[in-house]
Amino acid sequence: MSESPVKLAIARCREAGLRRTKALEELITTLVEADRPMTLAELASSKRLTDQCDKATVYRLLQRLCEHGIIRRLGLHERAAFFTLLQPGKHSDYLICTGCGKIESIKAPCPVHELEDEIREKTGYRGLYHELEFFGTCPKCA
Repeated sequence: MSESPVKLAIARCREAGLRRTKALEELITTLVEADRPMTLAELASSKRLTDQCDKATVYRLLQRLCEHGIIRRLGLHERAAFFTLLQPGKHSDYLICTGCGKIESIKAPCPVHELEDEIREKTGYRGLYHELEFFGTCPKCA
């Protein structure tokens, strides 16, 4: 039986030297259970985290997790950032609206995987991955 995404992410945190705290566990669990990327405000006010820690603590945890490649920051830099858990073997690409900032996962095969394999073979890079974000105007803003 394979380990849960939460346990795998906690193990990656330990490998990165991050201290295992209840707030860290709840943040990761919230991201795993989310059906979409979430903002700092959404995470800080989530039922798992609201009694666990304040918004500043959630922000610091998000920054550390981003620095160690455990989560990914998405979005337009002048707007609220969205965060999603990076899970080995699981890949998501996103559409981001330049009007309202809405983010949605692309439900289509990723065209970059073959290119990634070719680059890995030609360069010898290990741990190679990519992040793909498409920007445009959503139907609601158009």
